[in-house]
Amino acid sequence: MSLLVAVTGRNNEKLIAKLQSLLPNEQVVEWGKDVTTCEVEFVLAWNPPSDLWKRLPNLKAISSYGAGVDTLLAQPELPDVPVARIVDPNLAVSMSEYVLHAIGHFKLRFNQYLNNKNELLWKPRRVKAGNKVGILGLGQLGKQVAVKLKDLGYEVSGWSNSPKTIAGVSCFSGEKELTTMLESLDYVVCLLPLTENTQGILNKSLFDKLPQGAVLINVARGDHLNEADLLSALESGQLAGAALDVFSTEPLPATHPFWQQQNILLTPHVSAVTSVETASEQVAQNYHRVKQGQAIHHAVNQKVGY
Repeated sequence: MSLLVAVTGRNNEKLIAKLQSLLPNEQVVEWGKDVTTCEVEFVLAWNPPSDLWKRLPNLKAISSYGAGVDTLLAQPELPDVPVARIVDPNLAVSMSEYVLHAIGHFKLRFNQYLNNKNELLWKPRRVKAGNKVGILGLGQLGKQVAVKLKDLGYEVSGWSNSPKTIAGVSCFSGEKELTTMLESLDYVVCLLPLTENTQGILNKSLFDKLPQGAVLINVARGDHLNEADLLSALESGQLAGAALDVFSTEPLPATHPFWQQQNILLTPHVSAVTSVETASEQVAQNYHRVKQGQAIHHAVNQKVGY
C-alpha cells in the first residue's frame, strides 16, 4: 500500500517530507514521478489531473488538501470511494481575520484613501455607517466567522441550506428566508460550499435584494459569482464595493476587467491557506485508518457536496 500526493500547482517537497516522517514505514510518492499505480490505495489531491483515477485500480480513499472538495467531486471519473476534507481550526481564525479586514477596508474607507493617495488628495471622511453583516453558509468556517464578528459588536445574521442555531446570530434557511436576510445587510459574505444549487448564486437577483451601497465579500469559490452581474452592480451603484479572494480562473488573467476596478479589493486566494502540518497529520491518521479497515475521519457527503 502507498500514498500518492496529487497536489498540482505548488512545490510539494515540504508536504511529502512531513508525510514521510509521519509514515516512516510507508511509501509516499508524488504524481508525475516514478509511481507504481497498482500499489496506490490512498490519494491526497488538489486539482489532480482528470485522468488520474482510471490509473488507480486499488484505490480505497481520497483526501482533499483543503477544506473544500467541490473540484474533486466535479471530476466525472472520480471513483466511488470515501472522500475526506481537511478540518483545521486555524483556517477559521485566518478566515475571520480576512473577513474582518475586508469589512474594515470599506467601512473605514481605505479603498477611497488608496485612490486619493494616487491623486495626492487629502480628503478625510467619517467611518461608513452600517454594521449589519450576513454570512452565506454556516459550516465550520461560516459559523466561526459569524461568532467572531458578533463578539466584535457587529449585528450578524447567517443563512444555510438547513436550519442552524448560533447564540447571538440571527439564523435563516430556505429561499424565502434568504430574501428576508438580504434586505437589511450592509455586508454580505459568501462562505457557501460550491454545489449545483449554489453555483452562480452571487448574481443580479441577489444583488438587487440588498440595500443600495452594500458590499460583497466572496471567500468561497469563484464559480459562486456571476462576474458580469457584479460589474454591472458596481457600475450602477447597487453595490459600493467587493472584496474577492477567489475566481473562476486562477491566477486571474491580466486582461480581466476586475484589475481595473477601483472598488474591488483583489487578493490571490489567501483567506484560509492550508497548513502543511495540520493537513499531514490528518492525512497520515486517515491513511492508517484505511490500512486498518476503519472509516476515515472528516468524510464528506458526496451527494450534497460537503
